[in-house]
Amino acid sequence: MSDTAATTWLTQESFDRLSAELEELSGPGRAEIAKKIEAAREEGDLKENGGYHAAKDEQGKIEARIRQLTLLLRTATVGEPPESTGVVETGTVVTAKIFGEESKFLLGSREIAADQDDLEVYPSSSPLGAAIMGLKVGDSTSYTAPNGKEISVEVVAVETYRG
Repeated sequence: MSDTAATTWLTQESFDRLSAELEELSGPGRAEIAKKIEAAREEGDLKENGGYHAAKDEQGKIEARIRQLTLLLRTATVGEPPESTGVVETGTVVTAKIFGEESKFLLGSREIAADQDDLEVYPSSSPLGAAIMGLKVGDSTSYTAPNGKEISVEVVAVETYRG
């Protein structure tokens, strides 16, 4: 895996938002779920205690998110979006013809565009992202999808991400 794929580009706003989420989950979030588990334990038989099992599941999800955020923030590159030079790179918005249909997406982490539900996000490590990384407007290539199909893609436009 290259350094580019291991590093996630984030805006300062995204970094701050994710840091605040990590702080909330690591402190009050953990304390709250511990209380729920303790309260459910006091109800008795753990085998048939739905509240206990639900709380343990929630605890597992919180701990997984804490690990994900910790790694993400540790390896993140924080700064302004890269200015588009017409070359596909992490942090750019790409318009491409995929299988003949035009699609517009951000190449990077979902965490960058968390507030923009209308913009699809593909990681640069995805089959599509890896195939188009470094291509210029007008370049074409193809990649193998997870289902084994060969998919053609043509880069139509590359723009600076504006958030």
